[in-house]
Amino acid sequence: MQEPDYFAQNAIDFRPSTRVRYIDREARMVETVAGSIIPYDKLILAIGARNRTLQDVTDRTCRSHSIRSLDDSRSLRAALATAKRMVIVGAGFLGLEVAAVARAANIDVDIVESGPLALGRAVSSITSRALQEHHEKLGSNFHFGETVADINSESETDNIRLSSGKMLQADSILVAIGVEPNVELAASAALEVRNGIVVDHAFRTSDPDIYAIGDCATFSYGHAYQRLVRLESVQNAVDHARAVALNIIGLSEEYDQVPLFWSDQAGLRLQIAGVADPTDRAILRADLVGETASIFRFRDERLVAVESINRPGDHMQARKLLKTRAPLRPEE
Repeated sequence: MQEPDYFAQNAIDFRPSTRVRYIDREARMVETVAGSIIPYDKLILAIGARNRTLQDVTDRTCRSHSIRSLDDSRSLRAALATAKRMVIVGAGFLGLEVAAVARAANIDVDIVESGPLALGRAVSSITSRALQEHHEKLGSNFHFGETVADINSESETDNIRLSSGKMLQADSILVAIGVEPNVELAASAALEVRNGIVVDHAFRTSDPDIYAIGDCATFSYGHAYQRLVRLESVQNAVDHARAVALNIIGLSEEYDQVPLFWSDQAGLRLQIAGVADPTDRAILRADLVGETASIFRFRDERLVAVESINRPGDHMQARKLLKTRAPLRPEE
């Protein structure tokens, strides 16, 4: 967050705690909830995403946490200081990272995942199994193919009933089951929406004067071979902002950055370059002895992503291979 003086010094009219109610595309202005009218020549929607919830289930306990803000993180940290048993709903990046921290604090951890694999939508089955084994060695327990059916709170603990009828107990719960893009404002302005606000290679929406960037934007991405993707990462959001700024001032630039993702989990560093589908071919380079490996992902004989576990050199090479679209064959 920039200091307040930064905005004044750079002629930026910064309006914190201000929500936009409506976009008038014909008049080229936005109306805030408070009724203020703000005209625009170009409009950028950087409205992010919101956490998925367990709907009314989590409303029954005050021990349930999610992470979206710094205050959320502080609240969870305070809870972990006294917790003895923790249930984490969701075996994605966030859930596994918190599981590692909790086990380091000697907290019993159960991880509930609706799918059959840890990080099943983000990595290959090879990487998923390596991560699962790593966390099981740390002492975490996985419950795959399960969802939370009900939570009943007692004075000192929560009783969590899973979809199979299995019961778990916890004095702290983390819900980390992904996000939903904030598309309602765009949809109300009749902009195209498909799992995000649809944009072109310059991040223009279906209205050429309105752009969308970051977690809320879905775009046809060259490194994913022209399929629509919506990426959730710091690097993605920063690169989008830079590309849009250049396009608006006339330095037209087609977005062509290699997506990068990383996760640190108790001595295991996972780095990913590119974007793969669960069905893409996975080829293991090296082995998982000592928890180091790289997995190369191919689609139609083309390299689309590389997952590296404790192999930073491979990760840097992967970024170069993907950036240059090197014609690497699976047998190589």
